[in-house]
Amino acid sequence: MNIYRSLLVIFFIFLSSYYVIAEDKIEHKIAVLVNEDIITSYDIIQRLKLTAIIQGINLNAQNTQIIVNNVVDELIREKVKLSKINEYQIKVKDEEYAEFELNFFTRNEIKQDEILNLLRENSINYQELKKYLMGELAWNKLVNGLFFRLTSISDLEVDELISKNPTLSVEQAENLVIQRQLDLQSSKLLRDIMNEATIEYK
Repeated sequence: MNIYRSLLVIFFIFLSSYYVIAEDKIEHKIAVLVNEDIITSYDIIQRLKLTAIIQGINLNAQNTQIIVNNVVDELIREKVKLSKINEYQIKVKDEEYAEFELNFFTRNEIKQDEILNLLRENSINYQELKKYLMGELAWNKLVNGLFFRLTSISDLEVDELISKNPTLSVEQAENLVIQRQLDLQSSKLLRDIMNEATIEYK
């Protein structure tokens, strides 16, 4: 995790050309308007730092602009997802979130206590991480609620998966088949609502 402690020095060197940063005060300029929701420069910086820490990215002159663009795109997608989540009044219970966050750290082989310490050390609000994960969980619940009943499992798909990975159980293979179908539906739904969204860059 030592790489993360040095990357933010690089981060501020290169990011200073994109946003106004003075001491610890960041100017909250509107960067993007998504329908009636705003994304500020502060939102972008917070997410960029969070992304760099979680993914272990070394920011440099070659990749910073690309990563900034990716972060902005991610935040835009989250805004349109949230509009659909709110439309269907999707709720997430505290215990659901706690389990999802723990699984996130486990899946990404990240030590939870180290990440939380790094967030504090680098002035990243924990709520940024929680908002990101909460959005993912709520979106998953929405997609499952809308499309799970439409999924189907064929023996051919299950056999094909197991032939490629004999360590899979039948149940695991069936779950993967269902997840693939849900992922396709998720992508289509996101594409549709993105096409309907009004996005204005400031």
